[in-house]
Amino acid sequence: MGYEEPPDAPRPSCPRDGPRALGAMSSARARGAEEVPGWLRGTPQPRWLRALPAVILTVLTVAQIVTPETLQLGYFVVAVTPVAALAYGPLSVGVLGCLTLLTLSLPYGRRIWDVETPDLLAVVVVVVLSVVIAWVRTRREQQLVTVRTVAEAAQLAVLPPLPSSVGRVRCAGLYRSAQRGLLVGGDLYDVRDGPHGVRALVADVQGHGLEAVATVAALLGAFREAVLDEEDLAGVAARLDRRLVVDSAAVEHAELFATAVVLECDPDEPVLRVVSCGHPPPLLLRGGTARELALDPAPPLGLGLAGTVPVSVTSVPLEHGDRVLAHTDGVTEARDASGAFYPLAQRLPGLAATVSEDDLMALNEAVREDLVRFAGKAENVQDDVALLAMGHIG
Repeated sequence: MGYEEPPDAPRPSCPRDGPRALGAMSSARARGAEEVPGWLRGTPQPRWLRALPAVILTVLTVAQIVTPETLQLGYFVVAVTPVAALAYGPLSVGVLGCLTLLTLSLPYGRRIWDVETPDLLAVVVVVVLSVVIAWVRTRREQQLVTVRTVAEAAQLAVLPPLPSSVGRVRCAGLYRSAQRGLLVGGDLYDVRDGPHGVRALVADVQGHGLEAVATVAALLGAFREAVLDEEDLAGVAARLDRRLVVDSAAVEHAELFATAVVLECDPDEPVLRVVSCGHPPPLLLRGGTARELALDPAPPLGLGLAGTVPVSVTSVPLEHGDRVLAHTDGVTEARDASGAFYPLAQRLPGLAATVSEDDLMALNEAVREDLVRFAGKAENVQDDVALLAMGHIG
């Protein structure tokens, strides 16, 4: 986050189905559910892993038959059931172990493998241990699935997917946590309709990962109340600042702050009002150009300065087809191999030209994919990334 000390797959005015469902699916898709391997989420293991025990047994049998009798490969048979324990449940492993023992104990099997009674006893011990391992593994996987399901539900309750439109504003949000497997971290966004128009928030709290989730939840709650209660954006910013100040007072030596940008679409005319609290300015995409909005930023939230330092509200007239992209500094502070920062304003027009003007989620995804290409791979983007694209309806 820009002001952080140096070290290191929701809204009242939208229909409940149709666009809302489409927007929810798009936002959920963009929130990184694919970052955890599927077989850790309880889905079946890869086919090659399930077929591996049979392949090993077949290869060993053929190899033993075609090789000289002086070369014994029978001791490799004990690897079949432990490998099966990686992919199958205890019952299947037990059945496979019994079949292996039966094959080895038959006269023909003994001739092939030259198996003695002590060897059979060793195989019995390995089969029993493999069954135990398979039982433990399946129990742990079930627990992992349960824990992850609960965690995803809790995180989505904090930062639910955006609908495709809120009031007269089209919107799409994309989020990637710097901590692998998380759906919520130190960045946040929200769009809400209220008596004073549609208001949006994009913020970046101190830190990231699980340690920042409580602050994210507090800011979102304060914002959703302020949308209904505050008449202007300066009041919204003051409410958010007070929330962090109060939370910091309860913790000794707390240094709790966040940068944020608050946006408001006038319900009666195509005007966008913006307040920045130490946050990177949003970009206005108009025609084939993109430019940062010229803002007079206030101090970050949580410093207790909202009541003493004037908060400047910038009004931006909108034209038909305009799109606004708000983001966190996880985008613009990503670096390539040479150490250069990602030039979002320069690359955005070219990216926007590759997607439909009405598909705001596609615009977010194009930026995210280009960011990963620029950094070399996803792991090189080491900060939380949040993108909120907005466009006026009508």
